[in-house]
Amino acid sequence: MTFDSDYEPFFQPPGWIIGPIWSVLYVMLAISLYTTIVNRSEINYRNIAIALFVIQMIANLMWPRVFDDAKYLQSLLLIVVMVLLTIVYAYLTYGGNKQGSMLVWPYIAWVTFAGIINVAYYLHAD
Repeated sequence: MTFDSDYEPFFQPPGWIIGPIWSVLYVMLAISLYTTIVNRSEINYRNIAIALFVIQMIANLMWPRVFDDAKYLQSLLLIVVMVLLTIVYAYLTYGGNKQGSMLVWPYIAWVTFAGIINVAYYLHAD
């Protein structure tokens, strides 16, 4: 039971919209990281914030493979890591880079929604 399986939660968006949404989100993430680096002198704990961003991006890039292999519990854990690290990144950068912080908020919302979809697949698999 993978993303391409016969099962699909009723609230899962159509496949044709996923690519454009991720394209926009990745551009927003890139701009956020760029503005964080440019404004790093204004950000306390900037090195921690940048490290958290990089770690969550690694988890993000790992997620599709884990999900497509029907490892729904592991993919859900990756989503939790992505969301938590991005929330901390947004918090740490907000004071010195408000726009950069706000650029990751839609990503947090989308990944949280992906987590809900992931839970639906996990519950259906059992």
